[in-house]
Amino acid sequence: MLRKFLTPLSAVRRHSTKDLVDGFNREHTYLRISVSEKCNLRCQYCMPLEGVNLTPKSGVLTTNEIVYLGEHFANLGVRKIRLTGGEPLINKDIVKIVRRLKNINGIESVSLTTNGITLYRHLHELIDAGLDNTNISLDTLIPEKFAFIGRRPRQFHAKVMMSIHEAIASSLKSVKINMVVMKGLNDDEMVNFVDLTKDNNVSVRFLEFMPFNGNSWNWEKFVAFSDQKRMIENHFGCLERENDDSHSTSMNYRLPGHAGQIGFISSITRNFCGGCNRIRLTYDGNLKVCLFGRDEVSLRDVIRSPSYTEEELTDVINGAIKKKAFSHGGVDEIKKGLNRPMILIGG
Repeated sequence: MLRKFLTPLSAVRRHSTKDLVDGFNREHTYLRISVSEKCNLRCQYCMPLEGVNLTPKSGVLTTNEIVYLGEHFANLGVRKIRLTGGEPLINKDIVKIVRRLKNINGIESVSLTTNGITLYRHLHELIDAGLDNTNISLDTLIPEKFAFIGRRPRQFHAKVMMSIHEAIASSLKSVKINMVVMKGLNDDEMVNFVDLTKDNNVSVRFLEFMPFNGNSWNWEKFVAFSDQKRMIENHFGCLERENDDSHSTSMNYRLPGHAGQIGFISSITRNFCGGCNRIRLTYDGNLKVCLFGRDEVSLRDVIRSPSYTEEELTDVINGAIKKKAFSHGGVDEIKKGLNRPMILIGG
């Protein structure tokens, strides 16, 4: 089977203009790969209280399989890869994975989404391997509240802050802090998060709380983008709109005199589905063409079949993407759907 994972790109058929294009003519050039189902936090919006059943080791993608699929997607037109989890830094091969993916012909950037607890330990090794960008998840600047949201010791908070400061000071092309805003829990800290952009070239992004299996989503906890923006402008004054990429998930703004940016990810009240160019590969090898969608197809099973061909793998990928809906169906439909908890999808 190893022979399959050493197939040179020249042996794979060339990229067609029809590859990775859905029924609405959206080309998918951005692949998010989950490299771990495990996490050293238990965040309330991500991990069900009772935890999750982990996939047996035999059922998750190996490092060679991750890289092989990365090569195949690159040959079909993917240009950006983001590594997610769980917590991706738990994967002992994370540096090797970054290096091998970055060396794939056609891949322009490799990024990482992390909770930051151990990032400071691995940062320079990851950058040397080719890491371009990182997103760090942080929902509070208060250690005690951090322990409540993440269900882990408050001492972890200092490690995340250390990772943020080291990442900002590093040669990474971009550093982003992602905050999931929840009413009555951390919405009173938004102004303090904006203050981080005053002297730091960092993007602070405020995410609408999204419903996933086991995260007890309800409207009482929800803070809409419009309310988030109003709260910030009531304190700082008008935000200046930035020119966003057509595929951006974030509506980006800047405050005069601030070194960094502010972004809003309004998945619920003002979705960005029309410009979606993203697909996801779960750690157990399933392709998800929509974060909120229930439909998945196993690429792991395809590539582990002794008789599979490159054309068959391409057909399975393109077939799944062709079925992608134009947008998610709204909160009611999302809540009714049998989706995975966020930790098992890949943040």
